[in-house]
Amino acid sequence: MMEMTLQQPFYKRLAAADWLFAALIVAVAGYSFSLYGSAMDYYEQLILAGSAVGLIALGWFWKSWRWFLPLAGGMSQLAIALYDHNLARAGESFGLKFLLSSQSSFMWMCTLFFLATVVYWGALLSRSALLARIARGLTWAAAAFALAGLFTRWYESYLIAPDVGRIPVSNLYEVFILFCLITALMYLYYEAKFAARQLGAFVLLVISAAVGFILWYTFDRQAHQIQPLIPALQSWWMKIHVPANFVGYGAFSLSAMLGVAQLLARRGILAGKLPAPDIIDEMMYKAISVGFLFFTIATILGAMWAADAWGGYWSWDPKETWALIVWLNYAAWLHVRLVKGWRGEPLAWWAVIGLLVTTFAFIGVNMFLTGLHSYGTL
Repeated sequence: MMEMTLQQPFYKRLAAADWLFAALIVAVAGYSFSLYGSAMDYYEQLILAGSAVGLIALGWFWKSWRWFLPLAGGMSQLAIALYDHNLARAGESFGLKFLLSSQSSFMWMCTLFFLATVVYWGALLSRSALLARIARGLTWAAAAFALAGLFTRWYESYLIAPDVGRIPVSNLYEVFILFCLITALMYLYYEAKFAARQLGAFVLLVISAAVGFILWYTFDRQAHQIQPLIPALQSWWMKIHVPANFVGYGAFSLSAMLGVAQLLARRGILAGKLPAPDIIDEMMYKAISVGFLFFTIATILGAMWAADAWGGYWSWDPKETWALIVWLNYAAWLHVRLVKGWRGEPLAWWAVIGLLVTTFAFIGVNMFLTGLHSYGTL
């Protein structure tokens, strides 16, 4: 029976819920085009169509996405309705002020990620399946607030002024939120796939570290304020380059924390409380493979954007140079695993050290070096 199922064409294996989800995405994309198509250039129309296809494919591949995306979209739509085309209502409406404005959503995201980290550790140390389920639910809720908040912030930018409106992935504040969202979603997928709830205690640590930065950046630097885009970022390239880049960053950070868990498991620390080292090793490999694919795409897109903006594909700008270093690091990691057959501790250590390289490329370059990407400085 299973062989017959696998031999069926892919479309025959899709259930009614799959087609319903596809119809929903097509309807939303069509409605968006009817509203904003006249303001889109050819490339933005292609991005809209490609995004719809990608979201449908993700929903067919990962069933949880079929309820998560409508939930986050519904939360954002409720926020938009509460605004009623008036940005001042952010401080007047109870629902916006305490729950659904972008800044309120992000603060809920921060709180829930911190809580999830604590509960995941409680679940790990006590071996409690109930606490693990609660932690997983908290992580899903945090991710929903993150995605809804990004959708709402996009709308808020247009309420400020049409020429201020832009996709919210243009500064460190926004991309750190994107990083938390992508890392959490990738972990939730692998947690379900490998039945490894114990590893949330490690992965949520790197997300909580990012949350700590977001809170500092918000209250110390007032970075949550929506600012107009600088000319260098006023391009449709940003809509595809930045998200692809942060799938890579999220996957590499996830793999590093799995590396820490694997090193502890191989030394007998938290014995009996962590999955087998081979399972963690496989999760780490899957995460790096996906991250490397998207980081490669992002690097190519970045080169094309550079050619469009500055007249050359590559200029050895510090950000470009460190992106190449990150790419070479994980290309070598995959090479020694697939070709040389390395496994275990060497690759776990490599993944952990790789996080330091990735972190410097992500934020260290912005802090300590200057170049064509200096608009991302702290």
